[in-house]
Amino acid sequence: MSHWTVTVIGILVLAVGPVTGANPSHDFDSAGVDHIVGESLKRWEVPGVALAIVRGEETVHLKGYGTKRVGVNDPVTPDTLFPLASCTKAFTSTLTAILADDGKLAWDDQVGKHLPGFHLSDPNADALVTLRDLLTHRTGVAGHDLLWYRAPWDADEVIRRIAHVPVTGRFRGDYHYTSLMYMAAGRAAARAAGSPWETLVRDRICTPLGMSGVAFTTAEAEKAKDRATGHRRTKGGAVEPMPGYTIREPNPAGSLHATARDLSAWLKFHLAGGMVDGKRLVSAANLTETKTPHTVMRKDEVVGPVYPDSHQVSYAMGWAVYDHRGRLVVAHGGVIDGIRVQVTLLPNEKVGFVLLNNLHETKMNIALGNKIIDHMFGLEPKDWDSYFLKVEKDERDAKRSEIERRNKSRRTGTRPSVPLDQFAGEYRDAAYGTGKVTADGGKLVWEWSSFRCPLEHFQDDAFRVTEGYFEDQLVEFAGVNGRPLRLRAMGVVFERK
Repeated sequence: MSHWTVTVIGILVLAVGPVTGANPSHDFDSAGVDHIVGESLKRWEVPGVALAIVRGEETVHLKGYGTKRVGVNDPVTPDTLFPLASCTKAFTSTLTAILADDGKLAWDDQVGKHLPGFHLSDPNADALVTLRDLLTHRTGVAGHDLLWYRAPWDADEVIRRIAHVPVTGRFRGDYHYTSLMYMAAGRAAARAAGSPWETLVRDRICTPLGMSGVAFTTAEAEKAKDRATGHRRTKGGAVEPMPGYTIREPNPAGSLHATARDLSAWLKFHLAGGMVDGKRLVSAANLTETKTPHTVMRKDEVVGPVYPDSHQVSYAMGWAVYDHRGRLVVAHGGVIDGIRVQVTLLPNEKVGFVLLNNLHETKMNIALGNKIIDHMFGLEPKDWDSYFLKVEKDERDAKRSEIERRNKSRRTGTRPSVPLDQFAGEYRDAAYGTGKVTADGGKLVWEWSSFRCPLEHFQDDAFRVTEGYFEDQLVEFAGVNGRPLRLRAMGVVFERK
């Protein structure tokens, strides 16, 4: 998942010598690109990748590498369909820019003007929140991806629940990446224009750009004959196919599917400042607004390792804006089950590239992008593959160490305070809804949303999830006089009904 727990928050260009503009394709080293991509696929063990590179109005490289499914001779092509995950967000901000040109809305309209059912839990923030705030991740609401990820309820219900999510950051003061606000922004834009978000994106963006392969749901994507299969690593490190994430309804935060060929047109549109075939689709001023830094992304322990050579990193609207060794970069990533996507623009050099691959949460995109940018501008080479492989290893080691520390401090020999059947019941949170605990065959099971989590006793009234998405996480009960009155899971406290 952004994660779409992204919660955080990388492509390829190669030229002979520094690029100063939209050079003709005859000086483009396609063989060099092939070598570098092949090297990266092998180093990172990614099954397949689709690549589009654009300079000015010209597509200088459009190719697929590797396979759509590991162990099967089914090559990735420029027309292989991939889910874009959070790279959808730039389509939503661009649509908002188009509607601002139409006079249907304005960046600083209060959200309630277009979406009366939207609220924030902090009354002051709720009174002030604008469309611009939603699009720039500065509402003070953090992640909460599990309100949409694998949720059995629809987008309207997700937006309704935002009112009960705590505002933990400073309103207009802190960067907190969350797909929830893009879901609300897309719905607000649709209400302002009087047409569904997906219809607007298709009619106002995709069709004029000639992006004929786009899809907005999994059911629509499944009609494509040329479609990528996602992959993940097993606990033993092998690469295996991964079940895809089912997108049942269009989602302005992350449901768009597209091909590398489609996205070459998307890149040209942005490099041309909103023009396509001599026709202006959006004003340069409003399109530029979507790429203008709004919210500082502090280079903390999460963001910092991704941008080690950047002096500043900011979020605009559906784009991260940063410097890379003296060059302005505007980019955004997308992560969903089994798939990793990156769309990158170097606007001053009129260069853009997209990388679509089918391995879950790999950082190959970022490493490969940095490596090629360095090469194309004649910068001193740096082994970005080794750097980001170490970043991945450090992240895995940190998670493992945290679990080891927890297990080492575990109090052995303890027992639950009451018989297991007394933990059974329904537990509710205003935003996350109702979860259920059942006792079956001497074991507890916690069920919430679409997740079913078998539990085993850990210590006192804490239980460990033994398998599935939440494996190794704890479900902790608390109460009065031995009666469980609440449980804590996923960082959320559910009160017993």
